[in-house]
Amino acid sequence: MAATILQGKEVAQSIRTELATEVADLKKQGIIPGLTVVLVGDDPASHSYVRGKSKGCEEVGIRSELILKDASTTEEELLSIIQGLNENPNVNGILVQLPLPAHISESAVIEAIHPEKDVDGFHPISVGNMVLGNETMLPCTPHGIIELIKRTCTEIAGKHAVVIGRSNIVGKPVSLLLQQENATVTMCHSRTQNLEEHTRRADILVVATGKALMIGKEHVKPGAVVIDVGVNRIETGKLVGDVKFDEVQEVASFLTPVPGGVGPMTITMLLKNTVSAAKKQAKR
Repeated sequence: MAATILQGKEVAQSIRTELATEVADLKKQGIIPGLTVVLVGDDPASHSYVRGKSKGCEEVGIRSELILKDASTTEEELLSIIQGLNENPNVNGILVQLPLPAHISESAVIEAIHPEKDVDGFHPISVGNMVLGNETMLPCTPHGIIELIKRTCTEIAGKHAVVIGRSNIVGKPVSLLLQQENATVTMCHSRTQNLEEHTRRADILVVATGKALMIGKEHVKPGAVVIDVGVNRIETGKLVGDVKFDEVQEVASFLTPVPGGVGPMTITMLLKNTVSAAKKQAKR
């Protein structure tokens, strides 16, 4: 039997409908959630992502602002902008679109954002609280993966999850969140030997390698849930994931497509973080 396709767009839309109702209620209390995105340079992919974020804000009723700066902007200038946003009570969430020009330190910029407004979930304090299991802003893609699994296909507790990839953006945080959902987690990476031996034991397989079509059906336990985080453009111009979709669909029970799987969940979790930030700041 072919795998059920996990359409992240449908789950994301359901969450956005919930958020729109929540934002409408907040506005009745005089609370208007606000997100400011700072974009430095002219990277086409970054501009596309930012348009998606602005559209999402409009859909759920979040006030959004975009600050565009050219690639010659200095690190000092960018840090000054962030400080102003930290001090602005009308700004609940701050997101600096990555990547940044090479002369600007990404870590310095991330650390400059106040943790209360860190809707990307990348600040060291946010990461530390996530490790400890404290309430905090969760990184959007890992959070979206957990929500997608929980809302559509399987109970995570007690399952064996295997994560391929150990990036700070996806691999490491999603492994922590899976543990917090009471999964037993194995992390694999470029130095892992006998990869198939690990992946074929996975009830839940999360693939975030950044290598196009790396994972085939020989890597997948029959009936596994497979989450493909990769987005790669191959020579034909087609977008594909890290998983050989047609092959793996034959053996998995649930499988995310690329595009349309994890991607829509990422922006939706950003919106959710912004609403949460507005509620917390209103209580101060």
